[in-house]
Amino acid sequence: MKARRPLRAPRLDWILAAAALALCGTGALLVWSATESRLLDSGEDPLTYLNRQLLNIAAGVAAMIVLTLTGHRTLRAYTPWAYLAACLALAAVLTPLGRTVNGAQAWLGLGPLQVQPSEPAKLALVLALAAVLAERGDGERRPTWRQVLPALALAAPPGLLILLQPDMGTLLILAAVVLGALFAAGVALRWTAALLVTAGAAGAAALFLGLLQPHQVSRLIAFAEPGADPLGAGYTAKEALVTVGSGGTFGRGLFNGDQTAGRFVPEQHTDFVFTVAGEELGFLGSALIVALLAVVFWRGLRIAGRADSHGSVTAAAVVCWLAVQTFVNVGMALGLAPVIGVPLPLVSYGGSATVATLAAIGVLQSIHRGTQRL
Repeated sequence: MKARRPLRAPRLDWILAAAALALCGTGALLVWSATESRLLDSGEDPLTYLNRQLLNIAAGVAAMIVLTLTGHRTLRAYTPWAYLAACLALAAVLTPLGRTVNGAQAWLGLGPLQVQPSEPAKLALVLALAAVLAERGDGERRPTWRQVLPALALAAPPGLLILLQPDMGTLLILAAVVLGALFAAGVALRWTAALLVTAGAAGAAALFLGLLQPHQVSRLIAFAEPGADPLGAGYTAKEALVTVGSGGTFGRGLFNGDQTAGRFVPEQHTDFVFTVAGEELGFLGSALIVALLAVVFWRGLRIAGRADSHGSVTAAAVVCWLAVQTFVNVGMALGLAPVIGVPLPLVSYGGSATVATLAAIGVLQSIHRGTQRL
């Protein structure tokens, strides 16, 4: 009889998985704390948002497992379909099927569920860009205009559809994804410089052509002049900074935040969940959340450094997406970035964002597993 092979754990990056799940668990607690008093005052179940977020996490973990076990060459084969589906969903948002939330028509209503197609579109664009930029002609060591122009053409449709919503926060993240993918692919710096200039010109054009909503313009002005309108456009940024600072070094403890209970900061369970961490977990708890996110970035870059061309571009673009989104979200709470409405990866409440981000972690794991077999 042949001896049985010993059972082996899957070839996963367990540090990456542990950091991602720790962030999800911490986020669920912060969401619970941010919503409990409001739900109690309205006579609703105080566990409503906690239970929903746990379901979001469960769905995200399922997506992460499926993508982890899917070979990254298989993912590459399905990339055109994922990209097409993302563009169609973004287009559907602008039809009567779309729903407007906080001034942006960025959601699809599917019965009792609301889905934000721009979140999975980030991952679809990452995969599409990597598929194009990883191609090399004979004797080519870095992408040329034959790869760069098609990559930019792929980024244009989702970017335009998101601009029409308008959702400037997501548009900024897509721009970061494109820049990260180009840099990781080794594209000549002149292309990156040209893209930055074009992005700046497009932003100025959107402002002067009136494509932005009035509240979005007001937020940009409030960021440039923080004291200009403290009770209007600058109110959220001012109260967010006060809330973060009120926690001191060790925080007031979960469910004990006066600012959080008083609901001085809007959208505290989503875009401003970091203010809950600042008040209730203090500087040390907030720093731990940032450190866990840094671990995710580190492991993602480590995977990128060991992968083939396609895997490297994919992993680096995912890290760029999550890192820029983290900087903007934390920056909003600390007055270092304008209030443009982006969630904190793996921490903020939201089904679409949670599932899309955990799916991206699954893609990183898939690349890691493929590298281990080389």
